[in-house]
Amino acid sequence: MKRAKTRPPVAIVGGGMGGLSAAIHLRLRGHEVVLYEANPRVGGRANLLERNGFRFDTGPSLLNYPWVFRDLFAAAGRSMEDEVELLPVDPSLVFVWPDGVRFALSNRLDRLLAECARLDGDVEPRLFAFLQDAEAKYRIAFDKLVVRNEDHPLRWFGALSWREMSRLSIWHSLDRELERFFRSARIRQALGAYAMYLGGSPYALPGFYSILAYGELAYGLWLPRGGIYALVVALARLAEDLGVELRLGRPVRRIRTDGRRVLGVETSSGERDDFPIVVSNVDVPTTDEQLLERKARRMQMTPAVVTFYWGVRNAVGGLGHHTIFFPEDIRAAYDDLFVRHRIPTELPFYVSVPSGTDESLAPRGATTIFVLVPVPLLSEMRGANWASVADHLRARVLARLRHEGVELDETQIDVEETWTPVEWQRRFGLYDGSAFGAAHTLRQIGPFRAPNYSRRIKGLYYVGASTTPGTGLPMVALGGRLVADRIEEQL
Repeated sequence: MKRAKTRPPVAIVGGGMGGLSAAIHLRLRGHEVVLYEANPRVGGRANLLERNGFRFDTGPSLLNYPWVFRDLFAAAGRSMEDEVELLPVDPSLVFVWPDGVRFALSNRLDRLLAECARLDGDVEPRLFAFLQDAEAKYRIAFDKLVVRNEDHPLRWFGALSWREMSRLSIWHSLDRELERFFRSARIRQALGAYAMYLGGSPYALPGFYSILAYGELAYGLWLPRGGIYALVVALARLAEDLGVELRLGRPVRRIRTDGRRVLGVETSSGERDDFPIVVSNVDVPTTDEQLLERKARRMQMTPAVVTFYWGVRNAVGGLGHHTIFFPEDIRAAYDDLFVRHRIPTELPFYVSVPSGTDESLAPRGATTIFVLVPVPLLSEMRGANWASVADHLRARVLARLRHEGVELDETQIDVEETWTPVEWQRRFGLYDGSAFGAAHTLRQIGPFRAPNYSRRIKGLYYVGASTTPGTGLPMVALGGRLVADRIEEQL
């Protein structure tokens, strides 16, 4: 494969999805790349637990926007289909309310229409109008906004026509945007649920984010055979095939600078390696505090989570691949989480059963279960006894599952592990325990978000969920290309 002429060597601190993507793109452009990962495995939030024949993805449990990863493999002359087998997940999501109402999403239009009609009567023309409108927003986002490095708001928005600007729906809430198309509050709650992962509620975040539901409906949700971590393994293998050096179990203690430019990195064992360019795949505020030893910049973060990993000896009925359990008053739950900064009185949570899609993730006849409960940030629950909090949440989750008729016998749980925000922070440097990085408020998108380079220290760059373009596996993978573009622009 023909590569560009030799470029300066680059150190990448952190081997999450953003770091791996950046490593691949920079190596393809001719840089020697060394990636330092503190843990024994790459992957960051998208990591792996293996216990007694059970295999758990620690973070993301589904793959959306598969085209992003096809493009990443294609950039290196590879076919994703040769490296990873994607299994379709349909229905992709099931939403459950305490009164027994259920609503399932599918990327098959006939199934989606039937579900929407069940809750919203003569919804067909309004559903098609929603899909058409959200598709236009999605195309604007990924053709003209998300895929560009642009620091100036006028130039960022200037790429759009007035008609395109008017379609963005940034001046009213996501719930209000959904109300244009759906009379059913339940459908609006389901399609608005994506807001939580962006760090807000659908009653506060802008209507532009209707693109999130559309993207999953249009492109489907998928599980790589072997779990999400199989995709991580494939990308790590690709990086090494290209010549990227992966230094695992090598925590970086400090990014060395002279105050004006990068000098290199220093590991926890005292090794000092010289590099003129360093890309941090650690949360931006954590990079500030721990790797640069300066005050962290202020930014609004997405919530923390408590996650449960259960290996159950038998089959568990009543659960699909991905189920979101809503409280009766979802708006009050959002207010508890984002306004009052407390664990919701009525608890929303989601449950993933990946072994229902890929039987290899559990021993024969057994079930792999992953539970995620959103909770306030560490700074919002100072002094909390997180072990006690986790026990309380576990009891509430199990009670709700029993209420919904889920056939889960506690005595059959053979493997159990719990990660609180403290554990997430310890393992991956998540700032304030935030699970999904910086929030996607209007003040933290595009040119208003922390840029992927330092304005103070030449040669220092960022990739991941706290910088551009945003949070989630596809976005941080795109961020790897964007930071490589930025480095080339500034050489």
